[in-house]
Amino acid sequence: MQNDTHDIREDERFMRQALTQARKAKKLGEVPIGCVIVCDGRVIGRGYNRRNTDHSTLSHAEIRAIRKASKVLGDWRLEGCTLYCTLEPCPMCAGAIEQARIDRVVIGAPSDKSGCAGSILNIVQCEKLMHQSEVTRDVLVPECRELLQDFFRDLRKRTKNAARKDAGKMVPAEGAEKPFS
Repeated sequence: MQNDTHDIREDERFMRQALTQARKAKKLGEVPIGCVIVCDGRVIGRGYNRRNTDHSTLSHAEIRAIRKASKVLGDWRLEGCTLYCTLEPCPMCAGAIEQARIDRVVIGAPSDKSGCAGSILNIVQCEKLMHQSEVTRDVLVPECRELLQDFFRDLRKRTKNAARKDAGKMVPAEGAEKPFS
């Protein structure tokens, strides 16, 4: 169901808006994933990853955008809508996309860890399910991938530096007399 009859400039414009959402997640220290949902040429739902901030596994960018879009339309069915996401949806989000009956999914970067729009599984196009979405892949993939790679590179540096600081601290054994007291 890959269809390239859509205007790539329009896909890039909306993917840039999804990237803006992803940068909001990054500012919170979250994995930078963003999503927008478009209906009739206008954004009706936006979301970015907030799992750690909200202490909720459900706070994925796609789920948050689907909730907002459903509220705007006053319906759980998002037929006629296109979802733009900076990273290929996970199983939970792919299931929500299928359940919301979103017509089209536009993906920035593929996910070899949990991608369920073709990389590992293909929930959004599974013919055994009630609804299948058209999928367009690799829209602004360098920008989407770079944002994620930069985030994880910085995270590894912070983790490594924190481990070095902890390794240099002298921690007395439980019940032992504290040195230099």
